[in-house]
Amino acid sequence: MVVTGPVGAGKSTFIRSISEIEAVDTDRKATDESSLLKKNTTVAFDFGRLQFNPDMALHLYGTPGQERFNFIWDMLIRKAHAYILLVAAHRPGEFRYARKVISYMNQRAQIPMIIGLTHMDCPDAWSQENIIAALGYYDISSQPPVVIVNPNEMSSVANAVIKLVQHYVQYNASKAMAV
Repeated sequence: MVVTGPVGAGKSTFIRSISEIEAVDTDRKATDESSLLKKNTTVAFDFGRLQFNPDMALHLYGTPGQERFNFIWDMLIRKAHAYILLVAAHRPGEFRYARKVISYMNQRAQIPMIIGLTHMDCPDAWSQENIIAALGYYDISSQPPVVIVNPNEMSSVANAVIKLVQHYVQYNASKAMAV
């Protein structure tokens, strides 16, 4: 599973909140415009794991948010089974960039995805409907599942992971029926 989205949307925190192992991260001091949002930023990828039983584990890979690291996005999405795009609801200036991330990922892999809206509790957060429209989903029938997630809360992250796994199962069942 890949966790992607703009800088500061909560990708690293999402993985740290749910991983059963100490999350591996490649955070370094931010030296570009992302330093306006946070001190450190991911420069390669984050990694976490959820072990369900001895034979089944879910690997979680978090992408860097900056487009200059899109070669890493490429490596991660090509092997992924599903992904979640995290979008910070209180930063509408990044919605266009989030659309670019969706386009990039979808050009490289036709896999199920959901949208996770973070920072919905901020006073300047946009409504879910407006964010989804800003991401280019005008027709509800073509819109991926949407979940509100607080990356700091394990239960909220677990709910998002469950939603993504359910969507993955439904997506693959509908593909199998179409054949």
